[in-house]
Amino acid sequence: MSEPSLAVEPGSVEETLLRQIDRSRLPRHVAIIMDGNGRWAGKRFLPRIEGHRAGVSAVRETVESSARLGIEVLTLYAFSIENWKRPRHEVWTLMNLLKEFLRREIRTLIDNDIQLRVLGRWRELDPSVVATLEEGLEKTAAGRRMVFNIALNYSGRCELVDACRKLVDEAAASPGRAIDEAAISGALDTAGQPDPDLLIRTSGEMRVSNFLLWQIAYSEIVVTPTLWPDFRLQHLLEAIVAFQGRERRFGGLEAPTAAPAADGPGKGGVPGELADQPLVGEPPSATAQNSIKS
Repeated sequence: MSEPSLAVEPGSVEETLLRQIDRSRLPRHVAIIMDGNGRWAGKRFLPRIEGHRAGVSAVRETVESSARLGIEVLTLYAFSIENWKRPRHEVWTLMNLLKEFLRREIRTLIDNDIQLRVLGRWRELDPSVVATLEEGLEKTAAGRRMVFNIALNYSGRCELVDACRKLVDEAAASPGRAIDEAAISGALDTAGQPDPDLLIRTSGEMRVSNFLLWQIAYSEIVVTPTLWPDFRLQHLLEAIVAFQGRERRFGGLEAPTAAPAADGPGKGGVPGELADQPLVGEPPSATAQNSIKS
């Protein structure tokens, strides 16, 4: 398949930003905490769920644009374990919106060679949600252009607990097995993927919300005041420009000339190199329609 390409309007802000980006130094893995759906709706005197619905355009455009740019892995924080504290009706609606999104977009993922992965304790969700996710995983398993991770029923601490339990079981079966950083990375939901080079959080909040706690040890963090439903290609490019403008030392005095390539589970583009909001469904924007097959 040919390399992804972005169609941007000549003279636009997006074109100016794209010219500033060195495509040979893109972050291999971008993780995003999608925040601000409720506030977006509140500013418009709408129910919170309408903010979740509006967020689908941002999800779609971000997935499409990341694939076109050449990002290897994109992870979106869709639903945290803590989100179960929300009103039952809101949670029920979010799960239905998730199913609707996946059913609408699965063909686009397949056509554009994108592989779906799911992080978190997603098998504990409603059987209808699990069935929809399993169908998506099966149908996109051959995707090679980009891995699209959805973090569902996810908690960074719970992921570490689950990894430790797995390692304890393996150690019991194979006494003497070493438990080191590589072993822990290999037991995480993101095993085999590079750790995030870039972590983006929308809505201006300065916290990581229990997201990828092990994996973001050396991630560059960019916080934008933009609320998630308003997040578009421009904001993604701005974050990448900011990322490329930083000097990454990874604890040393000088930045490495290039990030090491992945050579095993959990060994990413660096020594390890949220959203409280779900994926939802609305018609794609004109920009998104022009940027990828549908």
